Amino acid sequence: MTIELAAFRDSLRAHLDWFAERDRKVRFWWRDDDAIEPTPALEAILGLARAHKVQVALAVIPRNATQALAKRLAEDPHAVVLQHGWQHLNHQLKDLGEKAAEFGTRRDETEALAELKAGYERLGQLFGPRFVPAMVPPWNRIAPGIIRLLPEAGLTGLSTFTWHYHGPHVVQAHVDIIKWKKDRRFIGWKSARKRLDLQFLRRRNTDGEPLGILTHHLVHDEGCQAFLEDFLAIAAHHPGADWPDVPALFSE
Repeated sequence: MTIELAAFRDSLRAHLDWFAERDRKVRFWWRDDDAIEPTPALEAILGLARAHKVQVALAVIPRNATQALAKRLAEDPHAVVLQHGWQHLNHQLKDLGEKAAEFGTRRDETEALAELKAGYERLGQLFGPRFVPAMVPPWNRIAPGIIRLLPEAGLTGLSTFTWHYHGPHVVQAHVDIIKWKKDRRFIGWKSARKRLDLQFLRRRNTDGEPLGILTHHLVHDEGCQAFLEDFLAIAAHHPGADWPDVPALFSE
């Protein structure tokens, strides 16, 4: 065991002990983005969710989602589906320095609404009760005008990353375990510990916002898998932790 891994485990236990000693719990949830079909990488995270009896919310790309994925998830009580845009296509202008977004400021709202409705209908047909009508915008960016259209498309919830949006039925992700720039890889035990430290300390003095772990199974390396195994071995079973059903979180 490395020193950084030992420090991560000790820190995670210490934070959760603090809450348990005060008869409090940190509420966790797990979001994994970009699912479209069964793959060995998807099986790896579904296996962890099953082993530790927590739900994983799969942000599924509607246009590309397959019947095979629907069949795989149909009998899996530890997986639910969120709507990951429509086709994960960037409409912003990168040559002007704009950050990628499928439903950003460049979109015609009538066209965007039609795509959101199409995605909602497709996911409902494929996944039935496994589909939670919440929007996860690709690249975690969405224009305010399009947020206002979500209920018209049937989407009553929203999830982005960190503190971008707040309001009823908004459930955020806070700790992305992947370092995206240059090479895609696990952020490392030290960075994971520090990012969780911040979130735990915030929750000591707040009303218990669910702490969201963000993963992308299709680009996981061995470090990402190791993180999930170690993290869940502690956080999924500690008396200072709680893992509510994802549909319940989006109904708050």
